[in-house]
Amino acid sequence: MGIAVGLSGLAFGAAAVTAGLSVAQACVLSLLAFTGASQFALVGVIAGGGSLAAGAAGALLLGARNTLYGLRLADLLPWRGPRRLLAAHGVIDETFAGAIAQRTPADARASFVTVFAAIYLTWNLTTLIGALATESIGDTDAFGLDAMGAAVFLALLAPRLREGRREVGVALLAAVIALAAVPFLPAGVPILLAAAAALVVPGGPAPAPPASPAAGDGGPSGQEARP
Repeated sequence: MGIAVGLSGLAFGAAAVTAGLSVAQACVLSLLAFTGASQFALVGVIAGGGSLAAGAAGALLLGARNTLYGLRLADLLPWRGPRRLLAAHGVIDETFAGAIAQRTPADARASFVTVFAAIYLTWNLTTLIGALATESIGDTDAFGLDAMGAAVFLALLAPRLREGRREVGVALLAAVIALAAVPFLPAGVPILLAAAAALVVPGGPAPAPPASPAAGDGGPSGQEARP
């Protein structure tokens, strides 16, 4: 998982430098934000000429789901103090999915730590490599790297469109809202307005909450991991 997900940091490093960030800024984002979709959203807004505030707001909206993951993991990760703060930084799709798929709380904690360490190290290393390589190219537009952020973000979105009709409906309505707002609002703001689509499109029945992993019981699996 560290290799499969962490290598996406190459794309982020390239997209960040293409958007106008320095190598240091790209690396700090990966070190402190550490949530791929939000990072790509931020640099995408900046690349489109939007403000940092609009980009940050969109990134926070995308990262809000990690808060829900944290509520679920609180019982499995009974750490306190600095260890709890460090664990909170590692709550992402992959660490959540790996932890709740384990049979025992001990295995869940081991999975969380292993996946967090593997992805964090690989993601930050590849961010640095991608940013340095892109900076040395010079004219990134000549290689089409200016479109990398949008292309990767679409790749993140595509698997969600296969989950059901509501996901497709939310995506279509969000696209309509964003396209309608683009001519009238600053870059980045249409993305924030498009988030309202998730509130408008009706959802299906709520899924049953996963049971707490216990000895002898298999935890629920099948959570989708994000790059």
